[in-house]
Amino acid sequence: MSKSASKFQKVLMSWVYRGKEIFKPLNTGAIDEHVRCVREYVANIFFYTKGNTTIMIDAGYSYDRLQEKMDWLGIDPKEIKHILITHLDTDHIGAIEADSDQLFSHAQVYIGDVENRYLTGEVRRRVMNGWFKLPKVVIPNKKTLLHDGEVLDIDGIKIETILVPGHTWGHVVYLIDDEYLFSADTIWLGADGGYSFINKLAEDNKLAVESLARLESILRERGLNPKIITGHTGWADDINFVFAHT
Repeated sequence: MSKSASKFQKVLMSWVYRGKEIFKPLNTGAIDEHVRCVREYVANIFFYTKGNTTIMIDAGYSYDRLQEKMDWLGIDPKEIKHILITHLDTDHIGAIEADSDQLFSHAQVYIGDVENRYLTGEVRRRVMNGWFKLPKVVIPNKKTLLHDGEVLDIDGIKIETILVPGHTWGHVVYLIDDEYLFSADTIWLGADGGYSFINKLAEDNKLAVESLARLESILRERGLNPKIITGHTGWADDINFVFAHT
């Protein structure tokens, strides 16, 4: 399903959003010494490196040039042993779906336990105020299910899973080493600050806004001001800017 879905979404996004500057992904390259990204159409895949370990965050589309662009960054797909998935939309899991090129068939995939209900078929993904159901996805990789607040240690990399439902029922964000927050489709960054992500694409936009308020509270209560890295609109390191309109 992913190759056809990726092609369809590319056409749809171009038709609906072209020229409106709604999606503003980063170009392929490095954010800093730990984070690199690949641009795929209107989305980004991210790689977090510490020591000899590189973790992949989300899997983008089923994108024909992924290996080529990873080569630009000096990252070998075979070296990716761990993939963190924020949610199960086509533009975030394409490279690990069953009909993908299987560059990462060896990797362990981490998914929130609530989000996993889309994989089991317990729920179907709905967009456009519930008018459209998206196809069920299939991921053959070995999976680890994560619950809200769970903390992992992968080769000295601290990874905390935080449930932020709304865009999807089980969308999670990953707080890595307390310095980077990979927020995917929870936050949309504009010129005047951050907003809850596009409401037409949310399962429940009111819940999405409430979840962002909780996320902001978690960060402020801990005195954290991480680099907040979105899936489609770049990043920022000013917590006041990021949560200006959420």
